[in-house]
Amino acid sequence: MRSLTCRGFAKINLTLDILGRREDGYHLLQMAMQSVSLFDTVRLTRSAAPGVSLVCADPAVPRDGSDTASRAARAFLSAAGLAEGVCVELEKAIPSQAGLGGASADAAAVLHGMNALFGARLSPQTLLHLGLSVGADVPFCLTGGTLLAEGVGERLSPLPAPPPCWVVLCKPEAGVSTREAFRLADEGRSGYAPHTPGMRRALETGRLPEVAAALGNHFEALLPLPPVQEAKRLLREGGAENACMTGSGSAVFGLFAQEETARRCAEALAPLFPFTAVCEPAAQGVAVETSC
Repeated sequence: MRSLTCRGFAKINLTLDILGRREDGYHLLQMAMQSVSLFDTVRLTRSAAPGVSLVCADPAVPRDGSDTASRAARAFLSAAGLAEGVCVELEKAIPSQAGLGGASADAAAVLHGMNALFGARLSPQTLLHLGLSVGADVPFCLTGGTLLAEGVGERLSPLPAPPPCWVVLCKPEAGVSTREAFRLADEGRSGYAPHTPGMRRALETGRLPEVAAALGNHFEALLPLPPVQEAKRLLREGGAENACMTGSGSAVFGLFAQEETARRCAEALAPLFPFTAVCEPAAQGVAVETSC
């Protein structure tokens, strides 16, 4: 097999709670995370020349080797003891700096795909360890589905999948300063009740209204941005059961019971936001598309 193509799926945070800070400076989180059907396409081709080369038309992806896909590929080659190289081609659909885990999805697709492409047979636990060395969300993106993430995001355990629904994503131009939000949390300004325990109970009911009512994100509360609040309002007015910012933003998602309502809302929002998409919950983080 000379090449392989994977899909790396985006994620949304049904909840994101900041619980504290470790002595090493990393923050303790508790999150209910969900893969969605929006994906980046990652094509991997074996190369006789050692090292990693990257091909990507998106100007937001660094070209100096610091991107997560290249870092994941280098980590894999080292762990597997391979003298060969690999060419990584990225076709981006997940917007950058949105809280949708696009860079982590790319890294997860690279690790999963290279394991198959090279027949390396690295264990799932080894892949998760390599993923964590690249980014805190990569272990989730390797696993995917509906998971509880704890610690810095590396401790994963299963949660009940949400009921069938549709997800409308939109991304305001405004950005969220993750560093500033964590600084405010460290100063004791969080003081917000955690959302994740309620989400766990809501998912167990299997009912969308309960799941939607349990959405929550401490980042959104710490740094309330008018464009994010406006996006949430428009999603709710467009028929969403509820809406919430994902990750450190600035993308916002709404949960819809009906596909027709979701697509009608997305059509109305598309002229107002740089990025708008309709997707569904996904049961996995990475899927192999083709190989040859």
